[in-house]
Amino acid sequence: MTVTRAMVLAAGLGSRLRPLTDSLPKPLVMVAGETLIDRILDRLVEAGVEEVTVNLHHRADQLAGHLARRQRPRIALSREDALLETGGGVRKALPHFGDAPFFVVNGDVLWRNGRRSALERLASGWDAGTMDAILLLQRTVTAVGYDGNGDFMLSQDGRIRRPDPGEIPPYVYAGVQILHPRLFAGTPEGPFSLNRLYDRAAAAGRLGGIVHDGEWYHIGTPEALREAEDILGRARIWV
Repeated sequence: MTVTRAMVLAAGLGSRLRPLTDSLPKPLVMVAGETLIDRILDRLVEAGVEEVTVNLHHRADQLAGHLARRQRPRIALSREDALLETGGGVRKALPHFGDAPFFVVNGDVLWRNGRRSALERLASGWDAGTMDAILLLQRTVTAVGYDGNGDFMLSQDGRIRRPDPGEIPPYVYAGVQILHPRLFAGTPEGPFSLNRLYDRAAAAGRLGGIVHDGEWYHIGTPEALREAEDILGRARIWV
């Protein structure tokens, strides 16, 4: 499957990255010489994405001005007067995607590809007949800048689920996914989390997962930013 449209979630306040985000939106934070959002958009262009919708709220005009200077991909803006969370933000932007699956990428993650593009692997793993969403997963033990306890279990057939009591989930959701518009059927206007839709899809056996085979970085705090810059600054190439 070829995915030609995408969304970048860029409306958040970036509170944990203060004081950097007091004066700029989180997607404009520089990581090893390049902004977060430019690194993400470059990844999407490499994978064949032609049009990207970016949602805006915190310091929206500043981010919009930066995006206006890009030549590729084509960028559409979805402004949020009030924060809609992840699910509400995507739901508001659904008219940009028609009835085809689309990528959604969090605005605070970076990744280096393994043997093959992570986005292409997600597209190859997509099964329209059995999935409403497919998520990129990262092993918690190799997740740079992540301090949580993991999110999901992964079965041999590529379906993912929440852990049962007593289970330790070995995978964190990596902030990169493909969603089908039908996943949002019956959802309300206003703010809600995509986690509600993941749980519904998982209960129906329609939530797929692919484990990333390269490096992954969550730029959520100043400490995580310094760690990512230290690693990426020493890397000779960005792949």
